[in-house]
Amino acid sequence: MSSIPMKSAVIKTGGKQYLVSEGQKLKVEKLDIEAGKKIAFDEVLLATSDKTTSVGTPTVAGAKVEGQVVSHGKRDKIHGVKFKAKKRYSRYFGHRQPYTEIAITKITTK
Repeated sequence: MSSIPMKSAVIKTGGKQYLVSEGQKLKVEKLDIEAGKKIAFDEVLLATSDKTTSVGTPTVAGAKVEGQVVSHGKRDKIHGVKFKAKKRYSRYFGHRQPYTEIAITKITTK
């Protein structure tokens, strides 16, 4: 059984959900915000503090996760192959997904 940090939250950004805690760095889908700027996530699906847990329906009212954009980059290259049997067709491709690295600074609940 994994332990959840004392003050944590589940946020939704880029169509994905992330479990975050204060002081954590994470890579999310690319956001159009310059490095060094602050960012706030209002779509908080779950928020936990020392003794309470708030579950949103669908989001927790008044909860907010604040962070700072650290950098932008591209992930490692993923290779793939398209192939059709007996048709002399094959294609080899690569893809690098862009990301934004964020440092979580503060989690607030109402």
